[in-house]
Amino acid sequence: MSENGRRQDGIEGVGHWLPTTIDTSVAHIARVYDFFLGGKDNFPADREAAARILKGNPGMRDTCREQREYLRRAVRFLAESGIRQFIDIGTGLPTQENTHEVAQKVAPDSRVAYIDNDPIVLAHARVLMADQDHGRTVFIHADAREPGKLLADPTLADVIDFTRPVAILLIGILHFMPDNENPAELISTLLDAVPEGSYLAISHGTPDFAPEIGDAVQAAYQASSMPCRVRTSEEVMALLRGVELVEPGLVLLAEWRPDGPVPEDRQEITYAAVGRKRS
Repeated sequence: MSENGRRQDGIEGVGHWLPTTIDTSVAHIARVYDFFLGGKDNFPADREAAARILKGNPGMRDTCREQREYLRRAVRFLAESGIRQFIDIGTGLPTQENTHEVAQKVAPDSRVAYIDNDPIVLAHARVLMADQDHGRTVFIHADAREPGKLLADPTLADVIDFTRPVAILLIGILHFMPDNENPAELISTLLDAVPEGSYLAISHGTPDFAPEIGDAVQAAYQASSMPCRVRTSEEVMALLRGVELVEPGLVLLAEWRPDGPVPEDRQEITYAAVGRKRS
């Protein structure tokens, strides 16, 4: 028995340590995403929310897969560009080729801090860190909506040297911050904390290419008590004022430095971009 949780073998799809503080009757973004990626750490409320979202976008599983592939390419690019420190905010449940695995494959001395506010993600991360030697890799239970508190966490300061360049990863999280939660302030606060030469990598849902799907997905998340705000290219670019985008700029997920030909049936509801902090 862990001090942080209790064993739950009778819940469908869950065979891991389940924190006692979790409310399984409410859908959570990380667990819905886990369902779309074929994971098992989700509950009826998460699967009901996923069913609503799939009605709005039957290709949502492909969107999530493309987002994971973009994350791997972006982290590899950043590591090959000399970045050795990563803050992955809204990391979600562990899956194959996580940020630390991709970065440390390029540079074993890479340091990674994962940030998430889901207790189940915390439980998984603790098992992951206990079972394997990842060097300087930590998990912090924190909320992106409180960047000041996040940055003040002593565990983060222990693993990240803020006098040296850092890559901030906001993959699949900004569209879950409505305007009243001020995602622009989150980004500016994070960028203010890191030096010149640091990078920001994001992905963000958009209605630009398929407005009916974008609106339907946004409504489906909101119907499941999960805030969602898809944004146009102009609105996303406004969030990125503090960085200079690297090629190819703001593009669809599959179009960001692909490893091969871009498939014609690529998903068209999510943007991707990586930028370097302006001097």
